[in-house]
Amino acid sequence: MGVHLVTGAGSGIGAAVAALFTARGQELWLLARDEVRARELRARFPRSRTLVADLAVPGAIRARLEGQALPGRLDSLLHVAGVAESGRVGELSAQTWQETLAVNLIAPAELTCLLLPALREGRGHVVFVNSGAGMHAPPRLSAYAASKFGLKALAESLRAEEYAHGVRVTTVYPGETDTPMQVRLHEQFGLPYAPEAHMSPASVAAAVVTALDLPRDVTMSDLMLRPGC
Repeated sequence: MGVHLVTGAGSGIGAAVAALFTARGQELWLLARDEVRARELRARFPRSRTLVADLAVPGAIRARLEGQALPGRLDSLLHVAGVAESGRVGELSAQTWQETLAVNLIAPAELTCLLLPALREGRGHVVFVNSGAGMHAPPRLSAYAASKFGLKALAESLRAEEYAHGVRVTTVYPGETDTPMQVRLHEQFGLPYAPEAHMSPASVAAAVVTALDLPRDVTMSDLMLRPGC
């Protein structure tokens, strides 16, 4: 039975991934930003275990997690949590840049560092849920795209460094997916929202698990997903 730790399980792709692991009867650890969210996650996924640390404050993650029981081995660590704020480069504040980079880039790096012993023990798999904006930066999403470009670099370095330890690394680049973040961005851009034009979180989750299920002699390093017809 696999052991998996997921961030961002409260909604969207993260919730779909958690639901898929639950359906498969696998051991599930979920990261919550506070105790209230941890209780909500345990109620939604009763067989899961929760850890509490706020990704918006990456400098405090180590201290928070060192006081909690951590998994001794991991088959996968899935970085799904993320934030996005729209705005032109000439309009964005330093605070927006700092908050975006903290959640989307620095926190995944810190969490991966802390959990590397468990990943090495399980010859596990790190999955970074990136974005199409991590390959091509659109206007009015510079901070988000910059954080995702950085996440791509983090994944590539980690893959090279951990190959000898048997740790696999996959980056997933979903296009437009029917999530609360996507709804909010459409509102900020003043665009109409049509859920049927987007991928479902469950479809993205299925693709993620496909990468995890591949035989040990292959790694799906990069996976690009786009809405179908």
